[in-house]
Parts: sequence; C-alpha cells; structure tokens
Amino acid sequence: MPQDRLPPIPPELWTQAQRQEAQAMIAGPRGAILAPFVPLLRSPELMGHVQRLGEYLRFRSAIGVRLTELAILVTAHEWQQPVEWAIHAPIAAREGIAAETIAAIARGERPATLTDDEAAVYDVCTQLHRQRSVSDATWAAAIARFGEPGVVDLIGINGYYALLAMVMNAARTPA
Repeated sequence: MPQDRLPPIPPELWTQAQRQEAQAMIAGPRGAILAPFVPLLRSPELMGHVQRLGEYLRFRSAIGVRLTELAILVTAHEWQQPVEWAIHAPIAAREGIAAETIAAIARGERPATLTDDEAAVYDVCTQLHRQRSVSDATWAAAIARFGEPGVVDLIGINGYYALLAMVMNAARTPA
C-alpha cells in the first residue's frame, strides 16, 4: 500500500485556524474529523467550507439521505475511492439501498432491481462521471422526479464526493 502522503496531524500541533475548523466539525453531525478531512486540515479555511457544503449535501439534500447515499456509492466507485466506499456502503444499506444494488455498483454494473427514483439517480450520476454530461432523456426524468432543486443537489453531491475522492486519492488516504 502506498504511504499516506497527508497523515493525521496530532491535535497538539494544530494551528489556531486548524483547531477552530476541527472543533466546528466535531461539534456538528459528523462528531469527529473523518478520513476525507484529514488531508484537508492542511488548508483549514478550505476544509471549513468543504465540510459545511458536505454537511448540507449529506444530511439535508433535496433528494433525501437514501438517494444521497446511492449517489455517493456511484461516485466512490467511479473514482475508485475505497475510503468513501468503506464509509458509505454500510450507511447506504442502513438507509434502504438493497444489498444487490450495492454489490452491482461495486462490480461496475447497472443494478437490475433499481426503483424508479434510484434509476433516476443512478443514470444522472453515471452519465455525469462517464460522459461529463447528462442526456436530455435522463435530465427530463430526473427533473420530473426531483424537480430542479433536487437535480441541482444531485449534481452537487456528485461534485462534492468527486472532490473528496480526488483529495483522498492524491493524498493516498488509507481506508
């Protein structure tokens, strides 16, 4: 396994800015400095903005937690990000994403048993990651199901978790 390029910084070595952002995260719904934020702590202002965006997208998005977790799994698979996968596969299962759906995504296959709302999320996510665009038919189906606020949040979820995947992949954050 390649060496972690940006391992945890001992709290006693945190700068005042790092301490301030870390304490805000610990006091929030995450309750701790989780893996994606360990490398980001090197840029505490960026980490603060990123974690607040993620707090909204993960816990309060217009598409709800279950579908957010599905989008996170698709993103984690597309970016080959083991930390995101390890954190979010159990959460997705707990939120009601079927085990066979999770397994199919892990294999890089379209799940055979998607509900209509899951299919809309899966299609938007895979098209964004693979084609860097969304087809008219997929867009129309997503808008009909989630409305513009939901589709914009779904796009944001993909972008946010791709950002975290990039940070962890570059930093070689271990799972």
